[in-house]
Amino acid sequence: MESFVCTTNPSHVIFGPAGQSSSQLLGLLERRTLRRALILSTPGQVDKATTLEQALTPNAVGVFSKATAHTPIEVTREAVDATQALEADSIVSIGGGSTIGLGKAISIRTGLPHICIPTTYAGSEMTPILGETMDGIKTTRRDTAILPDTVIYDVSLTTSLPQDVSITSGINAIAHAVEALYAPDTNPIIRLMAKEGINALSQALLVITTTPQDLEARTKALYGAWLCGVCLSSTTMSLHHKLCHTLGGSFNLPHAETHTVLLPHTFAYNSLAAPAASRDVADSLGHAGGDPVEALNGLLDRLGACRTLSRYGLREEDLGKAASIAVQSPYGNPRKIEGKLIHDLLRRAWAGESAVADL
Repeated sequence: MESFVCTTNPSHVIFGPAGQSSSQLLGLLERRTLRRALILSTPGQVDKATTLEQALTPNAVGVFSKATAHTPIEVTREAVDATQALEADSIVSIGGGSTIGLGKAISIRTGLPHICIPTTYAGSEMTPILGETMDGIKTTRRDTAILPDTVIYDVSLTTSLPQDVSITSGINAIAHAVEALYAPDTNPIIRLMAKEGINALSQALLVITTTPQDLEARTKALYGAWLCGVCLSSTTMSLHHKLCHTLGGSFNLPHAETHTVLLPHTFAYNSLAAPAASRDVADSLGHAGGDPVEALNGLLDRLGACRTLSRYGLREEDLGKAASIAVQSPYGNPRKIEGKLIHDLLRRAWAGESAVADL
């Protein structure tokens, strides 16, 4: 067997049957003598946050419901001010990557413990990575202090997730695992987790598209998202995440939707330079010995996912600037990053064309 180094981050995970995991939060706060939790959410999930606040009374001090995509620095500053004004002793984020990202940003600045209750499949809760946007540029940093203290997975909170959000957040998670397969610091343990995560999520999403209330599929999706998040936390990011950060931070494209459109294209760019990862992706998607790019294209088509960046507001005249930003300070990648090829990749994704591996 090859020599390797495997570094996994410590985390406390509560994964239980529907409706039982989140009910453990109050006991968790009391055991840790946390009496003044601030609940975070996006405006769209404020009802869940308010319900949680009421359930935690008197251990909660309020709700901050301004979390938004790409964690703008100005929102973080406002949230930190609210945290300090309310004398909060802990942060509880309930929602997807936007809310969890804000919780990370507050926690790393204040030192307060951060407890996550994910309601999507994005996987941010399992990573020590914080992406923040300032002056139109999204940057990331990695620090074990960013990792949330506790993650509570409760499948009952995902059954009302709209089908389009289920699909895009699920593909977002799959993208974490796909990239981990060809990361420069991948290893056999992470590859096992990545393949299991891709397989579990892809199968679950196909069921969810026809039967959204299927608890077994929802549980399997949440399990897969957990594994994919661990993969992202344990390896360095590559081309896929660089492009997503560029389009999100500089052009305000939606996070999970951008991941979904780009995944087949970024994998196609790297597939010939990463033959082991290509075999793993094909196997995980049930196409053993087949074309992994075709398998990814086929999965997105079967899920009915949007395949076009232009639909999310990216203009054709933005492509050159996006490619230029993306090739600056590139992340580690199995294939050399070339501006012209990246521009062509983005053009295909912008136009909604199928990904191809012969760029």
